[in-house]
Amino acid sequence: MTLYKSHFACFECQKTFKRRLLKDIQGGISQLDEEVPAKCPDCNVLMANMGFDFKAPKKNDNKAWGHLATLYGVGIAFHSCGCTGPGYVPRDKKELIEHFIAIKNEYLEHQQFWARRREDPVTQSEIAKDAHHNGAFLYSIPRNMKSGTKNNIKYEAKQAQVYWHGKANEVAQKILSIANANSA
Repeated sequence: MTLYKSHFACFECQKTFKRRLLKDIQGGISQLDEEVPAKCPDCNVLMANMGFDFKAPKKNDNKAWGHLATLYGVGIAFHSCGCTGPGYVPRDKKELIEHFIAIKNEYLEHQQFWARRREDPVTQSEIAKDAHHNGAFLYSIPRNMKSGTKNNIKYEAKQAQVYWHGKANEVAQKILSIANANSA
């Protein structure tokens, strides 16, 4: 099994490093192979763990480094197993805001579904029909908002509504922080 090394970035110095794992030093796999915070060797500031699939821009590309700092600030990094790639990464602040607006709209759609939901189905055919038509909403809430058995499932609609409202607010805060970074 291959252990990939995370890339750490210092946005101040515009430098990246891969850290050696304890396995590289001692041999064998250790419990201590978990990532610990890294400080930049130049400025001694904590570096950002950008993940396995991070590719640094050129040192003098200030715009790209600024965008990476914004991405990291709102929780987007390049974490994956090292072989599947990081997924969608917005190219600029405009795309980033559009990306988060789409996520927020999806969360609001989930919130509205739970606000409209009056009662859970009772018969097996109603349960199957509900799962078929509303599966995307039903299966995306935390388990603690579901109770009962597979044949008699109950959903906590009010809790789910509050949950999605909170998720939408988190994304709205990210959009605000990106917009404020735009004006700075």
